[in-house]
Amino acid sequence: MSTTATEHEINEPNLWRLETPGEDGWAHSARPDATNKYFMVSTDCHANEPADLWATRIEPEYRDRLPRVVTDDDGVQWRVCEGYRRDRLRPSAFVGEDLARNQSGVDPADRAADHARDGIDVEIIFPNKGLAMWATPDPVFANAQCRVWNDWAHETYGDWDNQIPVACIATGDLKSAMTEIERCAAKGFTILTLPCKPIWGGHDVDHVNYNLPHFDPMWALIEEVDMPVTFHVSTGRDPRAARGNGGAVINYVTHSLSPTIEPVANLCASGVLERFPNIRFGTVEAGIGWVPWLLDAMDEAYRKHHMWARPKLQGLPSDYFRENGFATFQEDPSGLSLAERYDLVDNFMWANDYPHHEGTWPHSAEAIERTMSGLTDVHRAKILGLNAARVFKLNVPAHQQVA
Repeated sequence: MSTTATEHEINEPNLWRLETPGEDGWAHSARPDATNKYFMVSTDCHANEPADLWATRIEPEYRDRLPRVVTDDDGVQWRVCEGYRRDRLRPSAFVGEDLARNQSGVDPADRAADHARDGIDVEIIFPNKGLAMWATPDPVFANAQCRVWNDWAHETYGDWDNQIPVACIATGDLKSAMTEIERCAAKGFTILTLPCKPIWGGHDVDHVNYNLPHFDPMWALIEEVDMPVTFHVSTGRDPRAARGNGGAVINYVTHSLSPTIEPVANLCASGVLERFPNIRFGTVEAGIGWVPWLLDAMDEAYRKHHMWARPKLQGLPSDYFRENGFATFQEDPSGLSLAERYDLVDNFMWANDYPHHEGTWPHSAEAIERTMSGLTDVHRAKILGLNAARVFKLNVPAHQQVA
């Protein structure tokens, strides 16, 4: 069994994670041992894939192109990937529960135990090392990597009812993307994840994007197989765009989180959701505080730029997000404070981001109590799990069906 973070002394930089105002007055609880515990779905967790997964499974012609670490003549190690700028690996001294996060999530049984200690009933599993699968300008190569992940994820988690892996699709080559969607649907996958930008890299007006009729055959197929679509952060372009002072913060906020806005605007403003009204889509790990602003901004642009806006929609762009969209977060007090005011309670979904450092595991109850005291009990229940149960078609035990 792997060592979990709850078995470590909590080191000083993580003591803040224990801060909580408590749950006095709450009808239900996020505490894992509570008899009145909410149904809790972590809508964003991550695998911990074997380091040699792609090297041992991908077709031989791709093996020398896989992401790798190289050592130069001075003994310095560099991470090399076709779509990322080359970056230097610097030793990180993880201790305490930071070390546990770095090592957790390998074995499904250990994952189940870790989640039980954190109050999680169901997890949605995204790649970890595999987030680099889309980091190439070659969509055929990207799809080959996605096939490896999809086969491995199905083999690893297929027997677990509460561990639900997503099927990864590379959309730069439409025909192969559709072939993989059909293959994954036949395997029993129930959720898709697409890159935030269909063709990897910076802005290029000649790149096809999700707003264009080019993708209509794919949307029609996704409606047919009835699988929600997710867009995870850091999957459209290189998130390591800044270097030097403040780079870790700049890259996280500016180059990882914010580009996730693009697919939302593409779908809501383009008429895609009028042609394919059963598409369900959502952003993953990008937070929710920006969603009210985005809805206002899209509507303002549509109204004030009416002379240029095409096509003419039956509603406002914000209507399509409220009807078809969702967004996941870990801790986002500003977004939660606007959830009821902007009628977005049904669109927000919580996650503990296990086992990543950005997440709340193994102190999710404290994080929930810190950030969700301003919500009603019914609204907390929706955001913590019932919204996910509706979108992802999960069974909710009768005693956890808060209404």
